[in-house]
Amino acid sequence: MTTTSEARTRRSGRLMLNKVPEVTVWFWVIKVLCTTVGESFADWINMKLGVGLVNTAWIFTAVFAGVLVVQLRLKRYVPLPYWLTVVVVSVTGTLYTDILTDQLDVPLWISSAVFSVLLAVVFGVWWLREHTLSIHSVTTLPRESFYWLAVLVTFALGTATGDWTLELTGWSPGVSVLLPLGLIVSITLLWRYGANPVLSFWLAYILTRPLGANIGDWLASPKVAQPGEPTGLDLGTFATSLIFLGLILATVVYLTLTRSDVTETYEATHTPQAGAGLRRERIALAGFGLLAVATGALLFWAHSRPHVGPAPEADNTSAVRMAPGEAVKKFPSAKVDALRTLASTSLKDARSGNAKGARAAAQSLRDLWDADQDSLQPLDSTGWTSIDAQMDKVLGTFGIDHANPPMPPAQQEKELNALLTDMG
Repeated sequence: MTTTSEARTRRSGRLMLNKVPEVTVWFWVIKVLCTTVGESFADWINMKLGVGLVNTAWIFTAVFAGVLVVQLRLKRYVPLPYWLTVVVVSVTGTLYTDILTDQLDVPLWISSAVFSVLLAVVFGVWWLREHTLSIHSVTTLPRESFYWLAVLVTFALGTATGDWTLELTGWSPGVSVLLPLGLIVSITLLWRYGANPVLSFWLAYILTRPLGANIGDWLASPKVAQPGEPTGLDLGTFATSLIFLGLILATVVYLTLTRSDVTETYEATHTPQAGAGLRRERIALAGFGLLAVATGALLFWAHSRPHVGPAPEADNTSAVRMAPGEAVKKFPSAKVDALRTLASTSLKDARSGNAKGARAAAQSLRDLWDADQDSLQPLDSTGWTSIDAQMDKVLGTFGIDHANPPMPPAQQEKELNALLTDMG
């Protein structure tokens, strides 16, 4: 480490080597792997835990805090704790955006705007305090804290903008991979030309989130689905998560053994370039502006073209109605009782005017039903389909997993009563 770097570090906090890996091709490979896991593992965990989206987010917030403490206590970059923190923060950031979208019904364009402003605030405070946003000089505790806060917000922002793009265009996950991939390639070319490296890095960092998420959705989604639903290779969220976690582990082991991504400081390992690149940097900045305009035009064009929306609800409900209690006859009574309890709670709250409580109970009902799918559906596929169809009607009255706003309480009560009747 250079003398000036060491002096700055001693004034700012405890002495550390650079806590962030060198930005090589391995950095981007493992970053995309982590973002794919963030998408698929968040979906799988939320479905399997059965504790609801908010409680799942609380669990992963606690896990994130734990691994972050370990990472912050280190005095240098170590591949395993660093990339474990990235994996956990990818899941946590995804869950935060999902809460805004699925739990609070915040439109994706608002989530994208809020996270953009929040990221600008983080960068602004970081710059005012440290006078640099470069990841090559993360050598103090304050800088590393700002770094991880920025990473968390970029994952949430990348999730919101990626989902908003899908909502606007109706593209499949396979097709949607091409947009962030093309933008990352364009940013790389502008960086090679002379664009500001810090700006180029953080733009690419944000875009790896929708890239990895779309890859995860493409791998996990079924090969055949209802119109408007994503299709893919049908590996499932668990298999996708397992594969990518294995790839991450293999890459981390390689980096640990070779130390090919370890650097002390940027100043110690790079020769400063002459100042003649300012003109190129300004031209590249204009290139970023043109890239943004072109992307906006592409999204506007895709949104204006006809694309398939979700299938009408009536399509999957008319053929599976059964006699009261018949649909759940083969299901374990304990599981049916748990579902009845949540449905009854939602109905009670809807009748009393407690809209927030009714919606929360309906959300928990959905989460429990999804979590039990693998165990209930094989017992009676026809019965499961019947309950699932009515469950979807209930969720539609609350605007859960549906684009419509919540319906009047009378409609909610009607569908909840129908569901309780179906469950006997």
